[in-house]
Amino acid sequence: MNLQMNLELTKSYTSKSQIARVMTEDWFLNNGFCPSCSNDLIGVDNNAKVHDFSCKLCNGQFELKSYLGKTPSKINDGAYDSMVKRIADINSPHFLFLGYSQNYSVVNCFAVPNYLFQPSVIVKRKPLSLTARRAGWVGCLIQLNQIPEFGKIKLVENGKVIGREPVKIAWDKTRFLADYKNLQTRGWTLDILSCIEKLNTNFSLNEMYQFENQLSIKHPENKHIKDKIRQQLQVLRDKGFVEFIKPGLYKFNRDWM
Repeated sequence: MNLQMNLELTKSYTSKSQIARVMTEDWFLNNGFCPSCSNDLIGVDNNAKVHDFSCKLCNGQFELKSYLGKTPSKINDGAYDSMVKRIADINSPHFLFLGYSQNYSVVNCFAVPNYLFQPSVIVKRKPLSLTARRAGWVGCLIQLNQIPEFGKIKLVENGKVIGREPVKIAWDKTRFLADYKNLQTRGWTLDILSCIEKLNTNFSLNEMYQFENQLSIKHPENKHIKDKIRQQLQVLRDKGFVEFIKPGLYKFNRDWM
């Protein structure tokens, strides 16, 4: 995998955003692959696309977002209403995020399956002003820091290329979430995973209870947060994410990820 983008493509454009879009899409088409099945991807016609790449083998669809420099906590996306609807659709495209340097060399690239998204990840932006060309249009931001780390499937990390096999293995470990058709159920599992990732490898039930207020804000309909925390820990134990060491004490299997 060549991490340097094709600088020849910059000659046809003057806009930095156009240059970034063309070069990153070209790079991924020629160097990337489907993180779900390891097959090569094909590009999609720019005039009629709702995604950037597709896989002929598993029929996966992918949308590419790029950024300059370090991975941001938030990244721009399209219309807010469309994104909210997209989260509820398990057949919507997956996301690819690509970070590059000033000299257009790929530094980081990771995939996020569509079922890793939930409403709390999306931030509604202010409507465009009445004088704007698209007056009243409401965009959104994707909060990358609200997505559990295990759901960010690395293809390139800090300039190091990750092979196809470990990428597919990492993707396969997230697949159980695709079976959760109910957004609320899926959201609980993702939120508990995010909480666990903030703790030490060995953690206690009391430490998990410290997230009670935070979780109650995200899930105001649930009046039994502590019960739900214990229930989700059992779910994650069954999936291999955590181990029960003794009553009230757990181990987070970071190596399993």
